[in-house]
Amino acid sequence: MGNLYTQLKIFHFNEKLNSLPQSKDKILSPIHVRIKPTNACNHNCKYCAYRVEDLQLGQDMVIRDYIPKEKMLEIVDDLVEMGVKAVTFSGGGEPFVYPYLLETVKKLSETNIKFSSLTNGAMLKGEVAEIFARHGTWIRVSMDGWDDESYLDYRGVGGREFSKIMKNIEDFQKLGGKCFLGVSIIVDKKNSSHIYELVKKLKVIGVRTVKISPCIISNSGKENNEYHQTIFETVRNQISEAKTIQDEKFEIFDAYHTQLESFEKNYHWCPYLQILPIIGADSKIYSCQDKAYTAEGMIGSIEHQRFKDFWFSDKNKFFKVKPCIMCNHHCVADNKNKMIFEYLNTDKEHLEFV
Repeated sequence: MGNLYTQLKIFHFNEKLNSLPQSKDKILSPIHVRIKPTNACNHNCKYCAYRVEDLQLGQDMVIRDYIPKEKMLEIVDDLVEMGVKAVTFSGGGEPFVYPYLLETVKKLSETNIKFSSLTNGAMLKGEVAEIFARHGTWIRVSMDGWDDESYLDYRGVGGREFSKIMKNIEDFQKLGGKCFLGVSIIVDKKNSSHIYELVKKLKVIGVRTVKISPCIISNSGKENNEYHQTIFETVRNQISEAKTIQDEKFEIFDAYHTQLESFEKNYHWCPYLQILPIIGADSKIYSCQDKAYTAEGMIGSIEHQRFKDFWFSDKNKFFKVKPCIMCNHHCVADNKNKMIFEYLNTDKEHLEFV
């Protein structure tokens, strides 16, 4: 198994990297596009960043929004024509609630575009699960609770929801195919001492990788870090114990201790905006998942135009978002952006002195 979560993937696309600065005339297609097909969700997670009032994410989100079927299929056609390499479906809402997901992934399965999805796992079954199993690249199920009772507390869903999702995961693995099945555990104070317990259960049912990430509770890096400080060592010990059951078919990735960073930025434009843009359920384009459904993060709309026409018009739109002013909050692309700036700012007269 290679490095699934390395931040260096973009450095395999040198032509794209070199096209990023505003001084460059040529606009190249994004490498990866994240699509939020619907804002509806069948779970009601207490910590959901799109629904918690004091987090900036999702300020302008309308829950009833979804991408119309015709627009979605048009987007797929555009992505194929543009040479986009990968698509990930995510929320907003729950992608598997989207009524046209099956038609969409069937169409994608007939192209060279790799596709994946984040999901809560409750609807990971039926024909759409079979399409993902045979043709998808990866599925990652987001989890927090470790049994049915804790799922009711976290997500407001009873009826043995945890058990149902675990069964869906196990059945998905039995379908075979090439799709890589992972789980993302979102850690807060309540589940911090149950990580190893949950990881053991996930390995038994065939999960290939477990990513452990912090629950974001504030726009303030200081407040977020103070919250996690009280459980920092507990989580470290739980992850260390979980890593004792790793093997060549089962990986633990600690994103928890790498994502608790200062939220402040010191750069004036965002490279990753041109690499991994977001298409929202409102048919608007956003700079990243951490500014989706916000006025600051919105760089345009494709409601009345094609995505390909929007993308290749006026490069200035890619420089609307100024991270040093507008992005003093959690950002999954921050470290990647810093590495790209280091690459772009290398003194060309000294390149050979490696």
